[in-house]
Amino acid sequence: MNIHKLVWLLSLIICLAIVVGIIASLSIPKKPSTSFEKEIISDNMIYLPLPKKITDVSVEEAILRRRSIRDYTSEPLTIMELSMLLWAVQGISEVRYGLRTAPSAGATYPLEIYVVVGENRVKVNETSYLAPGVYKYDVQRHALILVKEGDFRDELAKASLDQPWVRTAAIDIVICAVYERTTYRYGERGIRYVHMEVGHAAQNAYLMATALGLGTVVIGAFYDDEVAEIISAAPNEHPLYVIPVGRPVKPYTISFEDIGRYYLEKRGQK
Repeated sequence: MNIHKLVWLLSLIICLAIVVGIIASLSIPKKPSTSFEKEIISDNMIYLPLPKKITDVSVEEAILRRRSIRDYTSEPLTIMELSMLLWAVQGISEVRYGLRTAPSAGATYPLEIYVVVGENRVKVNETSYLAPGVYKYDVQRHALILVKEGDFRDELAKASLDQPWVRTAAIDIVICAVYERTTYRYGERGIRYVHMEVGHAAQNAYLMATALGLGTVVIGAFYDDEVAEIISAAPNEHPLYVIPVGRPVKPYTISFEDIGRYYLEKRGQK
C-alpha cells in the first residue's frame, strides 16, 4: 500500500470516529454539571432534597424542648436540614389541592418565604457549600430561586435593630405576607388571618428546628422597608418575621419528669 492510500485510509477512520462521537453525544442525555449530590441546579434554581423523615423526635418531645435560642456555633447546617425547615414552614403536605404544612384561611396562602444564607454556612456535601445569597422558596417545586448573591446577614442584622443572632446564625428565614390574597376574600378581617398564619408557620419552624437539634428564635423588631430592600421583596410583600437558625451553643434540655414535678409542686402534691 502506497503512502497516499495509507493517508487516505487514516483520514477516513478519523472522520468516522468523529461522526460516531457526535452521534453518541446527541443521543445520550447529559447530567447537569454540578458537584451537588442530591440537588439539581438549573440556571438560578436549586432543587432541594425531597422531604422525608430524618429524626426520631416525637411531637411531644419537640413541643417539650421548643425554646428560643440566640447563641449559635459556626458549624454549618446541611442542605437536608434547610430542606426540612422550609418544608415545615410552607411546604406541600397534600397533593390533590397543593395544601401546605401551615393552616391558611380559605387556603389563600399569603406568605412568601426568603432565606438569607451565610458564607460557608449550608453544607451540600463534604466539599461544597450553598453559595451565600438571598433565595426565595418555590413552594410548588420545593426549590430555591437565587435572588442575589452575597452574604447579607450583617445588613439584615443592622436592619433588625442590630440583634447579633441575626448575624451569627447560619441562615435567616424571612417570612413576608401578600395581604391582598386573603383580604380579597375576607376583607379587613383577613389581616388578622394573615397574622395568625405567620404564627402557625413560625411555630412549625421552631418545632422542626428543635427536632433537628438546631436553635432558632423569631424576631419581629426590624425596619420593614430595610428588610424588604435587603431581600429584594416585591412591593406587595411585607416582612413579618425574621427567623435566624443555627446550631446552638447550648441546646435546651428538659424531661417530662421535670415538668411532672413542677405540676405536682403547684398542686401541693410534692
